[in-house]
Amino acid sequence: MKFKSLGFFRLFLYVFALAPWLVCSAPLVAQSEIKSTHYETLSEFELVDFRGEKWRFLDAQDSRILVVAFLGTECPLAKLYSLRLQELNELYSDKGVKFIAIDPNLQDSLEEMAAFARRQGFAIPFFKDANGAVAKTFGATRTPEVFVLNSQRAICYQGRIDDQFGIGYARDKPLETELQDALESLLFEKPVRVPKSEAVGCIIGHQKQSAEDPEFTYASNVASILNQHCVACHRAGQIGPFVLDNYDDASAWGEMIAEVVTERRMPPWSANSEYGQFANDCSLNAEERNILLRWVEQGTPLGNAQDIPAVPEFTPGWQLADVPDFVCNVTEKPVDIPATGDVRYKYFTYDPNFSEDKWISMAELRPGNLKVVHHILCFVVPREAKELEQELDGFLVGYVPGMLPVSPREGYAKKIPKDSKLVFQVHYTPNGRATTDQSQLGLKFVDVADVTHEIITTCAVNPKFEIPPNDPAFAVEAWNRQKLKAWEVVSMMPHMHLRGSAFRYEAFYPDGKREILLDVPHYDFNWQTSYQLAVPKALPAGTRIHCQAVFDNSLNNLNNPDPTKKVAWGDQTWEEMMIGYFDIAVPKAEAARIHR
Repeated sequence: MKFKSLGFFRLFLYVFALAPWLVCSAPLVAQSEIKSTHYETLSEFELVDFRGEKWRFLDAQDSRILVVAFLGTECPLAKLYSLRLQELNELYSDKGVKFIAIDPNLQDSLEEMAAFARRQGFAIPFFKDANGAVAKTFGATRTPEVFVLNSQRAICYQGRIDDQFGIGYARDKPLETELQDALESLLFEKPVRVPKSEAVGCIIGHQKQSAEDPEFTYASNVASILNQHCVACHRAGQIGPFVLDNYDDASAWGEMIAEVVTERRMPPWSANSEYGQFANDCSLNAEERNILLRWVEQGTPLGNAQDIPAVPEFTPGWQLADVPDFVCNVTEKPVDIPATGDVRYKYFTYDPNFSEDKWISMAELRPGNLKVVHHILCFVVPREAKELEQELDGFLVGYVPGMLPVSPREGYAKKIPKDSKLVFQVHYTPNGRATTDQSQLGLKFVDVADVTHEIITTCAVNPKFEIPPNDPAFAVEAWNRQKLKAWEVVSMMPHMHLRGSAFRYEAFYPDGKREILLDVPHYDFNWQTSYQLAVPKALPAGTRIHCQAVFDNSLNNLNNPDPTKKVAWGDQTWEEMMIGYFDIAVPKAEAARIHR
């Protein structure tokens, strides 16, 4: 039915929008929690898409249902869910459902929106909310966040799209599909079972009003903290989803910075500060954390632009001391990575044809595609070996996001025995766009005559465990196998999968004393850090390393693929591992005895 009088049409919508419980067929109490809006307000807005075409909400008046999705171009979850939105758009477009997307972020330009649409193959109309007014009218706070409006344009659902992806977790498939459920309910004129859910994603970047006399400013206080702790990853072409090397972007992401700093999600450092000192510690101290939080509270003031410190210079390409002596591709040809889904661990073999032992002072795994490479491990195995033996004997070098090659200590090196082959384990994590990867390994050699200590990656491992269903704190223990005469611990790297929640290394000394070397109370599978000791820890002969891992196989673990199942050892992420890797340095003569 079409109304001849636009004024009557607006009045009709206005009346029903003020009483959404009449038109959403939703429970009265739950529905009253949702912010109400209507065409009388929305018709004031004229949006422009990234092509420059103008649009008003009245242009969708013939649609039975309107889905408004707020997206940002840099938010990882927005990228993943742009594909889900397109799937739903294709499923419901011929049923009277209209999808539109709106970018309310201050920091996102029309050019960046166009690039996002091109990369994601995003065909849904995508508009710019230049001053964030539309987002404020809806009450949107994050990207992605969706709103479902019925034919009377009352909001009948607000929140997330589903629960497949979240901060730090990704399920094989969603358990709850709130957006699709809401659409099905409205199409069949049934109550919306869940009219509101909590949106999970990046906080929308709005224009801020700075305090007149701020305690801290970007120029004098904040830029130096970001340069030291964040910019290495949050710069163009690196793994950070957005850049933080300039004031405009840092200010726009201010609330997001405050959230991840408060929750200790960023910088990604999980070690308990009470135990050990580490050369690669990227964590914030209490003073730095307070400065960032107060700066955001006071409206992210700029200060005197002339006081902004220079952005650090980063070495392009290989991060080794100079050009590697040896380079090989991890894969013979580029590997195809799908846009979504769970990609099983992939193994690739390369024979370097080394006819003599090679001593390695530095090694670097260089991801070809930082956006999808979760981790790479390179193992050395005899050429005649038919398969990798459960990776129990350590690895040559590893890569995880944010890891940089460790500067060599004079006289310390790893060895690749002659007639060995290299086996690479690669874990890919799709990011919402089908792509490819071809990573590389670089090695720096050192003369054997200059080697005094061999660095060996060994481990404490326990492959014989079974985690019970619904157990929130299942502990597994392991000890190192070697009994060494003289040795140093150089670094430690806990390894578990999606149910891992905590990990601890302890030294048990021959005199009965024990010492905590590393405590990781909140293990994060997404950031499997190698904790490099600031000074190698010398241990007396007879010392044993004890590791304890704790697994959370409960529903409270959002990473958990299925808390109702028993879980045992396995290569894939939905299975589990318990490995306490650690690099040790031993005199070359002692190392020869170990290898026999």
